[in-house]
Amino acid sequence: MNAKTETRSVVLITGAAGGVGSALVARFIAGGWAVFATDANATGLAELGQCHALAGSEAADIRSPAACRTVVQAAVAATGRLDAVINAAGVWREGPVEAFSEEDFDLVLDVNLKASFFICAAAIDHLKQTRGAIVNISSDAGRQGNPNAAAYCASKGGLSLFTKALALDLAPYGVRCNAVSPGDIDTPMLRFQAERYGNGDPQAYYRELLAKYPQGQQARFIQPEEVAELAFFLCQPGARSITGADMAIDQGLSAGH
Repeated sequence: MNAKTETRSVVLITGAAGGVGSALVARFIAGGWAVFATDANATGLAELGQCHALAGSEAADIRSPAACRTVVQAAVAATGRLDAVINAAGVWREGPVEAFSEEDFDLVLDVNLKASFFICAAAIDHLKQTRGAIVNISSDAGRQGNPNAAAYCASKGGLSLFTKALALDLAPYGVRCNAVSPGDIDTPMLRFQAERYGNGDPQAYYRELLAKYPQGQQARFIQPEEVAELAFFLCQPGARSITGADMAIDQGLSAGH
């Protein structure tokens, strides 16, 4: 075991090089945790390691159970324990169902749902030992339908309900499992959405997204740090009574649904 992590809680974060993932890394390190990071983006993961003192990292495409097992094994080998798992890996594709490709469907479901399922599966035995916590980063699209985003809604709806079912399974072992469901977050993924699906006008795409929030002209995009703060709280002893929850952080977007 690494002596530096021996007395610290350890968190495994997937999608760690992304906008939310990197905010999670920063928050947990600031909170005194040891962080093991994984991401399919090897370059982004290396850059993350240059900015933060990670306990370890593993570049991996976690769309297979075998890859998920390898990542969890690497995390435990590097740190000696596992106290929390944050599933933050995610991708966005949009389009009408009748024109949606099988390739995009598989990508969205595999990254957003399948990977989280099998990361959890690989981590459960270790989390039982520490009476740890799981936080799955879901979405407002997992709580309500969003137009032109059926595959994404299916993946996040599945993730939110998976979280609730897993919370029941793990409650007897003292392991908690919760979902955090943000609205639109100011991340590279949002910019990808606007550039790819904004019909050449990303600003119009942003305006359309913001128009659906109840704040009206005061609406803004959620910051990754806000999501990270809630996820961090859910892993603390003070949140030990919270399990099976799907917590919205969406400026009230889903309140009326």
